[in-house]
Amino acid sequence: MRVLLTGANGYIGMRLLPLLLEAGHEVHCLVRSRSRFPVEHDPERGVHVHEADLLEPLDAASLPSELDAAYYLVHSLSTSAGDFGALEARAAQAFADYLGTTGARQLIYLGGLGDDGALSQHLDSRRNVERLLREGAVPVTVLRAAIIVGSGSASFEIMRDLVEKLPVMVAPRWLRSLTQPIAVRDALGYLVGVLGEPRAIGETFDVGGPEVLTYQTMLERFAAVRGLRRSILPVPVLTPRLSSYWLYFVTSTSYPLARNLVDSMKVDVVARDERIRDIIPRDLIPYDEAVRLAFQKIEQHSVVSSWTDAVVSSRSALELDTLVQVPRQAVYTDERSMAVQDDSDAVLERVWRLGGTNGWYYADWLWWLRGLLDRALGGTGLRRGRRHPFELRPGDALDFWRVLVANRDTGRLVLYAEMRLPGEAWLEFELVNGDDGSCALRQTATFRPRGLAGRAYWLGVTPFHAVVFGGLLRGLAEAPAR
Repeated sequence: MRVLLTGANGYIGMRLLPLLLEAGHEVHCLVRSRSRFPVEHDPERGVHVHEADLLEPLDAASLPSELDAAYYLVHSLSTSAGDFGALEARAAQAFADYLGTTGARQLIYLGGLGDDGALSQHLDSRRNVERLLREGAVPVTVLRAAIIVGSGSASFEIMRDLVEKLPVMVAPRWLRSLTQPIAVRDALGYLVGVLGEPRAIGETFDVGGPEVLTYQTMLERFAAVRGLRRSILPVPVLTPRLSSYWLYFVTSTSYPLARNLVDSMKVDVVARDERIRDIIPRDLIPYDEAVRLAFQKIEQHSVVSSWTDAVVSSRSALELDTLVQVPRQAVYTDERSMAVQDDSDAVLERVWRLGGTNGWYYADWLWWLRGLLDRALGGTGLRRGRRHPFELRPGDALDFWRVLVANRDTGRLVLYAEMRLPGEAWLEFELVNGDDGSCALRQTATFRPRGLAGRAYWLGVTPFHAVVFGGLLRGLAEAPAR
């Protein structure tokens, strides 16, 4: 079948793609930015890559004109609470209009569980997307899921942060709400299983795991799997706003995502109609086993995708593409270069391991302090970490940076700052080969200020550059002590 996969570089999309290819389908990947998609356009392998922004008028001439089916995996959960609903509706309408011209016979949408009478703003937006897609010309199959448990998923990483960082946790009322978590493998199994299934076309299914749990029970059992003892203390009053700030400061989530998640957690999200189990029989993975499987992937460095791969700054992916070429005019720069004292491949290896649990090679406490300040100002801070300990690809989150360029062949890495700043910042590393056979590592920090505040900021932090950037360059360029 010719299948269109929207959100192909998202958390679910990246994991669904290889399954569709293994099943023999021809997959057309629709992404906002080719540079942020790590899969090559390869028609011989059945992979076609198309670039489009669903929030802009679609150019049907540049998109596949004949399709059998499509997956719609586009969500705006990480955007601010006031605008994600309108954005999701606009994108869904544009996609439904386009898909109606392709001859597709099925559209598969992954939505959210929840009773229609008590929906959060986030879940209400998901229902509105369902309605808009159903008004289109293509029959829709809807799978409604609650929490998806898998390495790199937002819910999994938030629970991991809470359990591993807090020996004692407060228990807001929403921790007693019921949910039905599903292992990412089972969610993917259902997504693949309904494709082309006549009994699924035009139907809506609730999909959940084999257990109904409270969020508190999930945290307690998560801790047990990790061999940790944790205490959870009930708190009689903790408003949604305070709960959101609690999640924001303790975990790696952004505040808009925290607020949307808390709003959704206030209501029970349990599968009421499990007909899907008769149509697609599966031995569903229990919650504890799903957590263990997720950590196996982490320990094997085989996490395919992470929720942090989505852009969380105010810029869209397409706008980020314009920042790959670091500006040279009307900017402040701190450029340093140092002769490489080690094999150039070893230097690149250190560069590619920057951030996350690997640290920043010098004065990690200053990077930690800057991350803490960023969190206090409403930014991402350092707690996003990185998807993989020694691999980088364009679009990856790396602490409070976003990877724009990661080219080992040319020895160039470009990072764009997603911290709170009165301007824009880039950090660039490049191996430079001399005519005499020498090799040097060039490190350039670039800042484009926004108004007087931006200029004052640069002057204020300049004294720290010699310490932080100088130490970072030495740590990368010099061979480690033996």
